[in-house]
Amino acid sequence: MVQVIQAQNFTLAYLKKKFGLHQSEDEQFFTEWLEFLPEISELEKQYLNRVKTNYLNVLENAPLLEEAVKLVVLSPLLDLAGFYLPPFYIATEESIEISEEIISDREITEETKEIIKGRIDVLVLQDKLWLLIIESKRANFSLAKAIPQALTYMLANPQPNYPVYSLVLNGEDFQFIKLIPGDKPMYALSERFTLYRRENELYKVVSILKKLGQILI
Repeated sequence: MVQVIQAQNFTLAYLKKKFGLHQSEDEQFFTEWLEFLPEISELEKQYLNRVKTNYLNVLENAPLLEEAVKLVVLSPLLDLAGFYLPPFYIATEESIEISEEIISDREITEETKEIIKGRIDVLVLQDKLWLLIIESKRANFSLAKAIPQALTYMLANPQPNYPVYSLVLNGEDFQFIKLIPGDKPMYALSERFTLYRRENELYKVVSILKKLGQILI
């Protein structure tokens, strides 16, 4: 019997149970979002100030749907990070599938194949290596719900010898994830950034994106 489960339905507890996923407590595990970050130019800051203003102004009229978040916020960030230029390329709505042989809860002797399916919103690649998975949600969608979905996609990385990173966002909040695959996959989260602070935290988001872009070059 084959059971198909959509990736957006998973919880962290499920991923920990099925894949042995656990969160690192080592402060040195995910330093990429903290150390040696590229500088943001004054021109880039002006552009990011406009992105923040655009988002907040558009949000006043109506809650933004996922596609609007991509248009107003995500696309400018990817542009400034250089992900539209070689050696990077972008894939959208990339299908993923993870299959696993599990033992049925109802019948211990019955072997069941469980298939996890989903679509990655935006995938940044470099020389066929997964660099960054981006999970974009509508405004007011909790990132806590998006993180398990992003981790599911990260577990599908076809290159288990390399770390993979993710950015989850809902237009106003942003958070990075790092995953080291393997028999016992391990992950860690960055601090959460938001547009509702006085300082424009998009500066830091773009700086981290640039840093991640430097890792595999």
